[in-house]
Amino acid sequence: MTPIKRVALFAATSWEVEAVRAAFETETRQDVARQDVDGTAVLVYKEGTREYWLARTGIGPEKARRTARKLLMRQPFTLAVSTGFACALVPTEIGALLLGREAIAMGKGDAGRLPVRGMPDDEGEAMIRSAQVSGQVHHVGRFVSTDRIVGNAADKRQVAGLTGAVGLDMESAALADEARRARASFVIVRTVSDLLDEDLSLDFNLFLQPAGWLKGMASVAGHPSRLAGLWRLRRQSRTAAGNLTMFFRRYINTVAGRFEA
Repeated sequence: MTPIKRVALFAATSWEVEAVRAAFETETRQDVARQDVDGTAVLVYKEGTREYWLARTGIGPEKARRTARKLLMRQPFTLAVSTGFACALVPTEIGALLLGREAIAMGKGDAGRLPVRGMPDDEGEAMIRSAQVSGQVHHVGRFVSTDRIVGNAADKRQVAGLTGAVGLDMESAALADEARRARASFVIVRTVSDLLDEDLSLDFNLFLQPAGWLKGMASVAGHPSRLAGLWRLRRQSRTAAGNLTMFFRRYINTVAGRFEA
């Protein structure tokens, strides 16, 4: 009897989850199952001898860590994937694929030598190879995860110079730690929603604080340029979401043998 291979997919927000979900609900030929894992809702898709468990973590390293620990300690997983959107730390275009074999955790004020979480493995490499032959613009390298949103172009360039990373997010390093704890392989697959030399229109960290939506919207009120920036980021996120869906559709079909990568 062929053993089941379980793949855990972690995305921070509902928009990122929907981008992945769109691929699975189009390409898998079976209905989705819904599981409750210690209070976390998880979608489970089955494809032959594989199961894909899709969970929303929430934004930030601590939420990602808690969600991953709940799921990865429940039963054995072959592969854990950090997915969703990311800031590019290399020159590229909106929607480009950023692929990670290692992650760096970087807190405010960190400098010098930083801890690297390595993640070379067969399952992760297969996912990276699928991206490399997809025809989509892609970059492979390390990621850096911070405990805050980095929206200023000068700050992004400083992080890029310090770490040599291709992408920036808030969850991958924590997810890598939990995957290692659970003895699961790990890889990062994200699409670009904002660029290296691009300033975000406002401080999105406001939205992460208690009563953050009120503070965030108050900072937008009366500032047309900030509102325009929000709409620009929305458009860019749609492009990133579409390309993430495209990648996972191809990956699912490749693994299932419906066509070769």
